[in-house]
Amino acid sequence: MRVKYQLLLLIPLLGMVLSAFAIKDTMRTVKNESFGTGEVLQYKVHYGVINAGEATIQVAPGLHRINNRPTFQTSVSGKTTGSFDFFHRVRDTWTSYIDTASLLPLRFHRNIEEGNYRRKETTDFDHIGNKVVVNDSRKNHKNVTHKVPDNVQDMVSGFYYLRALNLDDFRTGQTIRLQGFLGDEIFDMNITYRGVVTVDTKAGKIKAHRLVPRMPSNKLFDGEDAITVYLSDDVNKVPVMFEAKMFVGSVKVDLYKYSGLQGKLNVVR
Repeated sequence: MRVKYQLLLLIPLLGMVLSAFAIKDTMRTVKNESFGTGEVLQYKVHYGVINAGEATIQVAPGLHRINNRPTFQTSVSGKTTGSFDFFHRVRDTWTSYIDTASLLPLRFHRNIEEGNYRRKETTDFDHIGNKVVVNDSRKNHKNVTHKVPDNVQDMVSGFYYLRALNLDDFRTGQTIRLQGFLGDEIFDMNITYRGVVTVDTKAGKIKAHRLVPRMPSNKLFDGEDAITVYLSDDVNKVPVMFEAKMFVGSVKVDLYKYSGLQGKLNVVR
């Protein structure tokens, strides 16, 4: 009887040992009070003093299921207008299906139409196995698998994750570090918090958190601090403005219309 009793004690101990070596089978959990279904944000794109285009960032009215998990269907679309549309027509759309519990992407689409260039691409994320499968419209790019780090984001879901953070707890100069995946490449997203300022947008003067993502050396943007993102200083943390310093001028993306917010936008009267 004593031997039998000792064997019974070994069973839960064995379970704990095996679990220590087990592959992770769950994703992280992130609290989100900043956005929900049905949110629509509309922007004007200015190149210097010229109206160059329009952009829309939105969350679909209902939830979608990917791999039997509820997701937000989020999308960013942009197009040129006026003379810019004549000289270099742009119709780009990025869509991310973001898991509601972890705010990690489960599927990402991008449809690029820029001048004569065309590209369609789908990326499926497996966060348990730390891999992605990419299919795009180019030859020899079907079912290509890449290994990725934990909690990797895509271009769209990364911004929604930033909105869920409690930015009131951040110090000026503090860095937010994320890792992203796009196409066939893993990239670092290092974003510096620059405090709260008031920005003048077409939607009014709005108090906002200033974030500066560090840019790698490239031929488009002028310096590693070339882009600034402003998120409203309220429960929504809506991106109210983007500014970019380029070698051939400056670009400003300015919020002018919005609906479906979780709370009141912090407009300064």
